[in-house]
Amino acid sequence: MSRSDSHKPRLTFLPRLHQCFVLSCTLLFSIVSYCSQTVTETDRPLLPRRPSCSATTALISLGSLLLLVCGLWLLVTIFWLQAPSNSVPHRAPPPRGSPGTGGGDGSRALPEPQACGVVPEAWRFDCYPERGVVVTRELCEARNCCFIPASSSPPAPGRNGVPWCFYPPGFPSYSLVSVNATDLGQTGTLVKMVKTYYPKDILTLQLELLYETDNRLRVRITDPSESRFEVPIAVPKATEKASNPAYSVELSNEPFGIIVKRTSTGAVLLNTTVAPLFYCDQFLQLSSSLSSQYIYGLGEHRSSFLHDIHWNTLTMWARDVAPTELTNLYGVHPFYLAMDEGGTGTAHGFFLLNSNAMDVVLQPGPAITWRTIGGILDFYVFLGPDPASVIGQYLEVVGYPAMPVYWALGYHLCRWGYGSSNATWDVVKNMRNYGIPQDVQWNDIDYMDRSLDFTFDPTAFSTLPDMVKDLHSHGQRYVMMLDPGISSVQPEGGYWPYDEGLRRGVFINHTDGSTLIGKVWPGLTAFPDFSDDVTHEWWYDNLKRFHDKVPFDGLWIDMNEPSSFVDGSTVGCPDTELENPPYTPGILGGLLRAKTLCASAVQKTSSHYNMHSLYGLLEAKASARSRMLGKRAFVISRSTFPSQGQYSGHWLGDNRSHWKDMYTSIAGMLTFNLLGVPLVGADICGFSEQTEEELCVRWTQLGAFYPFTRNHNSIDQKPQDPPAFSPRARSAMKQSLLLRSSLFPLLYTLFHRAHTHGHTVARPLLFEFPKDVRTYGIDRQFLWGKSLMVTPVLDPGVDYVVGYFPQGLWYDYYTGDSIRSKGEELRLKAPLDHINLHLREGAVIPTQRPNTTLFVSSGQPLHLVSSLSEDGSAGGELFWDDGESIDTLETDQYAHVVFTVVKNTMTSEVLHDHVEASYITVETASFYGVKVEPTRVTVNSHDAAFTYRANQVRLGVRRQRLSVF
Repeated sequence: MSRSDSHKPRLTFLPRLHQCFVLSCTLLFSIVSYCSQTVTETDRPLLPRRPSCSATTALISLGSLLLLVCGLWLLVTIFWLQAPSNSVPHRAPPPRGSPGTGGGDGSRALPEPQACGVVPEAWRFDCYPERGVVVTRELCEARNCCFIPASSSPPAPGRNGVPWCFYPPGFPSYSLVSVNATDLGQTGTLVKMVKTYYPKDILTLQLELLYETDNRLRVRITDPSESRFEVPIAVPKATEKASNPAYSVELSNEPFGIIVKRTSTGAVLLNTTVAPLFYCDQFLQLSSSLSSQYIYGLGEHRSSFLHDIHWNTLTMWARDVAPTELTNLYGVHPFYLAMDEGGTGTAHGFFLLNSNAMDVVLQPGPAITWRTIGGILDFYVFLGPDPASVIGQYLEVVGYPAMPVYWALGYHLCRWGYGSSNATWDVVKNMRNYGIPQDVQWNDIDYMDRSLDFTFDPTAFSTLPDMVKDLHSHGQRYVMMLDPGISSVQPEGGYWPYDEGLRRGVFINHTDGSTLIGKVWPGLTAFPDFSDDVTHEWWYDNLKRFHDKVPFDGLWIDMNEPSSFVDGSTVGCPDTELENPPYTPGILGGLLRAKTLCASAVQKTSSHYNMHSLYGLLEAKASARSRMLGKRAFVISRSTFPSQGQYSGHWLGDNRSHWKDMYTSIAGMLTFNLLGVPLVGADICGFSEQTEEELCVRWTQLGAFYPFTRNHNSIDQKPQDPPAFSPRARSAMKQSLLLRSSLFPLLYTLFHRAHTHGHTVARPLLFEFPKDVRTYGIDRQFLWGKSLMVTPVLDPGVDYVVGYFPQGLWYDYYTGDSIRSKGEELRLKAPLDHINLHLREGAVIPTQRPNTTLFVSSGQPLHLVSSLSEDGSAGGELFWDDGESIDTLETDQYAHVVFTVVKNTMTSEVLHDHVEASYITVETASFYGVKVEPTRVTVNSHDAAFTYRANQVRLGVRRQRLSVF
């Protein structure tokens, strides 16, 4: 069987050990039966014979055979128990041998049993991956594959197990028949003589190896006779071959395969010879060994940060569904980061540039299989060598994230179900009355008139324009929701977005040219085709018309997988190969059209079959390019695809008010930072179901360190904004949000680094400590940048938290108390009003006096916190501009200051000056790790007042040069 599902028979096999036992018992039964037979006179032979079996003889024989069988069973059991576990990664098997011969119809001899038996379970690649099929020996062998029931225990519910039907050594694949050198690398021709069991094999392929940079290899496998769909995002075009690549490439001729090694260590990063290559019209499959079990990325899925490689299938096809394990979610990101084996600290990455529905299978070899139903095989290998470099190299391909507008980094508040603009306004006023920071107020869909885009309810939300005007007068901003579905049933001439959209031809159509109609919140709806530039102009015109009524500041684009309440359309979908491909990945609902549009639907660029998972990206692109504000755009999108960070941020979807959801939000946040979307966070306190006060306090503390911080909950639930809770809870929430505001200069600088160098903002510990294997699975802690470690409470009813401290010197952020760690877990006090923060040695952190909005906070003087290393050194930086103008870096409208502490002296060096720098003043500074109380502190040779406590110096200063003696 291909996998153990509940609908498949359970008792169809016996493990080999038990088979031996049954065989022995059968033989014993035969002997006893023979001995018990009565010999008649007529049966006697003419020659004398041995005496017939007596009862005593039978018993002796029975006992002897039982001892023999038990002894055999014991020996086999000991051998089996000492054999390597299938859950432990195995070494990759050697490259597969030459394929067997066969006719053009795919017929050939079945694999030899001994050839099948030598394939370790961890290296069995599924030959019958279709779901909903009871895979028998007959079905498996019809594909000329090996059928061996797995001996390991059944998998957990919803998970795959060891495939019972798998490819044998020598299964037909492609052969490399020619190779030629090019200016950028090599080209080759691949040929396959035997067709596979999927229709429309492409028997001749073109291979293209592009040595694009020293740390980036690109491989393209295409159909030379006919063009196929390629993902329409801009990627760099190399103009010359890498001069000193950090990788070597070996090509296997027969069967064809690519082996990529790291030249410095010889580590194998990619080896596609482990399983046959498939390239059919609607089924492309590529397998490879993995360098280790440490795999990250592959979004969007709800899981731990470190993926489980034990028969774990991750399906990718954008889908509207609340975050659930083992389910394809809102976004598609076929990129992984892998740590190399052995704790060397080196890492590499792999990116498959493909937008079609796909399964990504991880197995304990360790190995990976990419199984997609369209497009081409176009992939990149990034050599790092460290994890942060891998992410930077990946973002060089898909694009660095945009620099956010400053207020995007403040506290956002929203709910579905305020009911009116006045009720929304009251919440804002309560926040102000309690002095709780809030930068942005949002409205969910209930602000609309009958859920129609680009409208607001003229009764319940009649004061919405006034509320927005009031927000602006207080330095606050307003964001509204938009769904892509445009109502198609309003009276003609009564709804401009639909009427004008029809006139311009912006909607997605059926194959017969008629407008495809689905169903979303406003009822029957048409869906804009954002792959068409005409649609972008129509979208802008709608935004401009609405902005003239309600001057919103940002957009929340939701339901953009795209989501529909009916499968396909209101009239169904045609029965075509696009709707019913020969292989359908494990998407929720089992059909490509499940709760979305027909796969055969027509868009300008291509069919929806190819474009579906790009929908959110293209809508974000249309929204971010809006010209009406003349400032940086703020867009938060639910559905995402590689390069999304250039246009929008992301929230992690309709989570629940559970402790587990709070914990998994960290993995989601870290994963999206790997994927180039650093402006990310989860709905604080949970979206659906009723939150609890303790949960909401702890989640607000954690959420204060999401790069994107928003509290949002669902209709029919009690309010969960901070003023809705007890004074103690409200105070704890306020304290954590003020703490976030005080760290704005650090956070803004980290986003600058993400925008210019592809760095992460929220960062896993393994990025800074890649040689410490204990950090590889940590997703209950994280860093801001390289120096500020966050250890939140993620469990109910506790006043402590256990955190791991990598080797080195750490300082309590609040007190300066030091911890010298050898690489160990420590128990930390964590009362309800406290979240643990620690500074890594060697950092200078710019902070500010907080206020209720970042508009006010950003004008406050700086307080510098230095955490000195053993030798007394530290360093940090500050990026500063006006916070909202477009391309301030490109137009030199910014200031960049570097802070350095060496030999008891702090200096600040302005690397780039601008008028913004004149607004920056340093008011105070703290130095953690000063071992001896100084006798004198000077600022530019003038004595300055200071205090000393334990190992900390705090002083007041109004210059940019400090001397500490």
